[in-house]
Amino acid sequence: MKKIVLAAMVLLIVSCQEQQKIGYVDNVKMMEDYQEKKDFDGKYEVINAAFSKKKDSISQVFQIEMQAFQVKAQKMRESKAQEEYAGIQQRAQQMGQLLQQEEQGLMSTAQVELDSMVSMVKKEIKAYGVANKYNYILGGGDGGSVLYGTDANDLTAEIVKTLNDKYTKE
Repeated sequence: MKKIVLAAMVLLIVSCQEQQKIGYVDNVKMMEDYQEKKDFDGKYEVINAAFSKKKDSISQVFQIEMQAFQVKAQKMRESKAQEEYAGIQQRAQQMGQLLQQEEQGLMSTAQVELDSMVSMVKKEIKAYGVANKYNYILGGGDGGSVLYGTDANDLTAEIVKTLNDKYTKE
């Protein structure tokens, strides 16, 4: 009799406990569908294309200069040709270093901007979880921690809508 009463009390306590509300977000899909991320990608695609064009133009200038030098070098003394060639190489190396610094600066700026965006997205997901009384919102997609989840627990579309609505208001 005591065992039955004890079992009934345990069942009552377990059934009275609040259900854990858990959802997940497919991080990859969310970032693919998030308008600010799409705008970011478009912006940096244009910047990278312009930078590539600049690098190609500079490279062409040095190629033309080298071709002109090769023709001119045939009529020069060897020591003078070596001296001029060294000067061209030095300018090319300096330009390469400047381009590399510029590219690193662009990449650094993009990474800071992306990190800021990811941080803001995490805050929005947390706010969504608090507002909708979720105990946990897990990250899924590539490298995520959700290996399986029912569609009913997939919050990706709702989170993306919230993010996009907030982004378009800004």
